[in-house]
Amino acid sequence: MIWRQSISDSVQDGIACAPSTARAGEEPNDRGVALVITLLLLFLLSIIGLAAVLSTSSDMLINGYYSNYRGSFYAADSGLNIARQAMYNQLNTNFSTAFATFVTPPPASINDLAGTVQTYITTNYGSNAPYPASQILSGLGATNGGAAASSWSESFRITSVSVTLAPGYPTLTAPNVSPARDTYLYNYTLTSVGSATGSEQSTITENGSFTVNVSGIPATWSPSLAYYGAFITNYPPCLGPLVPGTMTGPMFTNGAWGFMPGGTYIFTDPVGQAYPTASYFDSSWHCYQSAASSFTAPNGQTIAPQFQAGFNVNQTPIPQPANSYSQKWAVLDGMGCGENNGNSCTNPTSPAPLQPTPAQMNAMLKNITGTAYPTGGATSGVYLNYQNVSGQLTMAGGGLYVKGDAQVTLSTSGSSAQVFTITQGSTTTTMTVDPVANTTVVTSGSTTLTLSGVPTNTSVVPPQPGTMIYVDGTITSLRGPGQGVGAVQDGAAITIVALNDVDITGDVVYKTEPVTVTQNQIPGTPVATLIPGNDKNQDLGIFTANGNIVLSSPYSNQNLQVDGSQAAVGANCASNKCGFLVSGCINTFNNVGGQIQTNIFGACMNTQNTYYDRRYSTKAGFAPPWFPATTVTNTAAATTSPPVLTVQRTNWVASSGQ
Repeated sequence: MIWRQSISDSVQDGIACAPSTARAGEEPNDRGVALVITLLLLFLLSIIGLAAVLSTSSDMLINGYYSNYRGSFYAADSGLNIARQAMYNQLNTNFSTAFATFVTPPPASINDLAGTVQTYITTNYGSNAPYPASQILSGLGATNGGAAASSWSESFRITSVSVTLAPGYPTLTAPNVSPARDTYLYNYTLTSVGSATGSEQSTITENGSFTVNVSGIPATWSPSLAYYGAFITNYPPCLGPLVPGTMTGPMFTNGAWGFMPGGTYIFTDPVGQAYPTASYFDSSWHCYQSAASSFTAPNGQTIAPQFQAGFNVNQTPIPQPANSYSQKWAVLDGMGCGENNGNSCTNPTSPAPLQPTPAQMNAMLKNITGTAYPTGGATSGVYLNYQNVSGQLTMAGGGLYVKGDAQVTLSTSGSSAQVFTITQGSTTTTMTVDPVANTTVVTSGSTTLTLSGVPTNTSVVPPQPGTMIYVDGTITSLRGPGQGVGAVQDGAAITIVALNDVDITGDVVYKTEPVTVTQNQIPGTPVATLIPGNDKNQDLGIFTANGNIVLSSPYSNQNLQVDGSQAAVGANCASNKCGFLVSGCINTFNNVGGQIQTNIFGACMNTQNTYYDRRYSTKAGFAPPWFPATTVTNTAAATTSPPVLTVQRTNWVASSGQ
């Protein structure tokens, strides 16, 4: 049964029951939850997808940038390689053309070659390239096209290039019996900017050097006499033997060398002579002629000099060296070329230089008090050329002119000053030349003259400090401060000339010796090896064209050392002049430099050692200022070997930019 209650009863009781909408067996209505969950999942998937897209895009950007950067890097590096090779080709071509026939000194065209190469690189690979750098494929100088049209686009441009000839170059090894060699060292700097498809750029800078060696035999060449370790114009066969000792440097005579038994002769460099046979003496002083490098006399004695670089006979004679300078003119104006007749400096074929006239000397030379050189000449006194330049007394010539006989003493002061002391009777004049302070101070008695500037050799380019002491008479004594004490300052270039004899009465040595004087002084090297760091441009020349160089030792051991190149040569020398003599006896005579003479004389001397200053053959243009030169003619025609180029990269720096 069903029990019903009336509505009114329910209302009356305050209770009403709503009718139920649910059907029997059904759950509540919650179907919207699935949609919400789906939307949430879709949102999460969208976030994950966006993150993946962003990550992939970032990776692609990074990889693209890196790829473009690497492309620009390789483009820049390719540019360096191509520019360097172009420099190599330019140097090789120009040297091959300039030295089609080997000549000394080097052709004038070589002087401007560094600028030529630099201009070539700038024109072809720089901002002035004939086509935009962005079109250069891999730096090869070709535009994109053909098979390369779809290739990766890379380009380079050389933004900076510098090519310079290194200081001290070229160096010239002049020939005697071996080929000459010119060595050039060019320093370079290249900066290459590479780019690829994007805006990324890579910049690479490279530093390095090219070494160029050119060797050959010139038909003729004109070395300074300082080139020789020993040179003798007249050495008649069987006149007498050389004093034994160690002799280095190129040696030559237009006559015949002579050798004695029992003496130790060591020749480290080529020895040549014009005569077909050499002179060999036995102990009885019998002379034998032989073309061989050793000889056994009939009494069984063997004379065997040690020729470490060969002995060459029957060579082409070398002309009697001419005095290609006027040393007296060098005092006046530093040029010394015989300005009266247009003589060309260092050219032995030009007219002989004329001496300055009394009027010219009067116009240019003054003593320390300002009194001009007398037009009628003088019998003694010390004179030099100095001028008033804008109120400042200034050195204008090449050194000191000393009229009459004089004693000359060389010494050093401090680290840069060279002191010359001239003594004539009771009068002493001192000249102190200091190129660092750029002053020349001359003192005589209580009078001191301070000049701006120093004596200068203007016959070379560029002009260089150099001092000429010209004694118009006899140098009765030339010496330094004492035995073994430095007399020639580092950096001092000096030539001492006498009209007549030069009497050397004590050691005259460099403050710093440029070469070794014993074997293995530098481990593993022979005697007369250049000492690293000891080339201070110190250079001494001693010269007379009419007299002798006379050697004497005031020391108890009877030894003597005179550095520098010493020359007693003249075109009009008497048979008893223009050679080396010894006053008294000398035990050991050492010379760091060389000895050149017209005639050879006998001497009371036990040992003579010549330690050749190799700067005279390896350093281009290096010689005492205003020193004579000669002309050498080779029997063979001039020949040239192909230039040999090597390149050395010393620094390489890469950077990037926009």
